[in-house]
Amino acid sequence: MARKTPTKKKSKTYAIVETGGKQYKVSAGDTIDVDRLPAEEGSTIELDRVLLVADGDKVSVGRPTVEGAKVIAEVLGEGKGEKIIVFKYKPKVHYRRKIGHRQIYTRLAIKEIVC
Repeated sequence: MARKTPTKKKSKTYAIVETGGKQYKVSAGDTIDVDRLPAEEGSTIELDRVLLVADGDKVSVGRPTVEGAKVIAEVLGEGKGEKIIVFKYKPKVHYRRKIGHRQIYTRLAIKEIVC
């Protein structure tokens, strides 16, 4: 029977940021899609609503945000999400409405987490 040798886990820094009313768990090198932001492609933005920062065993929880913490990200571009179909229907009165929607998002590449 083979024995498993214990491996030391690398401590990876991550943060939880809020943008567009949603929360995202990010770490350096990640790519995320957020609701549309007013930023040019290729520009750098700072996400300053950082709710939590974890660096190995050290965890900082904000009340409501962590003081002085920010996430620096690069804007990769904009795109559209999957199409959502909204169909309204009322029986017996021939009322039918079919509407489609595609949410516009901004793709961000996370460069670094500053604590």
